[in-house]
Amino acid sequence: MGRYFHSEVDIKSPWHQVLAAFWQRYPNPYSAHVLTEDVLYREVTPSNHLLSRRLLTKTNRLPGWAERIFPTHMARAVYVLEDSIVDPNANTLITKTWNLNHNTLMTVVERCTFQEDHSRPSWTKLRREAWISSAVYGFARPIQEFGLARLRSNQAKAMRGLEFALSRIQSEAPLHHHGDQGESSDKHKPRPSQGTPKSTQKPNQFV
Repeated sequence: MGRYFHSEVDIKSPWHQVLAAFWQRYPNPYSAHVLTEDVLYREVTPSNHLLSRRLLTKTNRLPGWAERIFPTHMARAVYVLEDSIVDPNANTLITKTWNLNHNTLMTVVERCTFQEDHSRPSWTKLRREAWISSAVYGFARPIQEFGLARLRSNQAKAMRGLEFALSRIQSEAPLHHHGDQGESSDKHKPRPSQGTPKSTQKPNQFV
């Protein structure tokens, strides 16, 4: 069995600002481990849903005990796919992320739901779930525990990064509105190097 993580956070910002900050959260001082981001697919459906698939490249530093076990030439970059659905009618953003490489060592699947708090329209609720598993015989449990600890640490950094982007958006004039939701800072980020897993095809399933 793997490990399961769950958290719920109230963000003191309206949903449309949180959505804009989500697309513009990289780079920020709290996410130095995120090296690149690249839009692979984007579509507005007839029902006015925005579907996106992005590829993120992140660093993958192993703990000291794992450095002694696994080959020194093991790639330290992790490629992560992120599928997302924006529903501007329901004021929801749902994302699903999972790693493409190092799957035997550890697989992390994360699902986040950003939803307007209907009782407090100036607030946004964030529900985060994650499933962590490992197929390394004899080491699955410590690897999963390490993955859980790292996920918690990265979650805290992600929230600080989102708050950083929110403060930047809120200080700008005019504020970002629904017409800016499809904009992203992706184009300002370095492109993945040649050989990085890529796909321009429409995903079979979204979150």
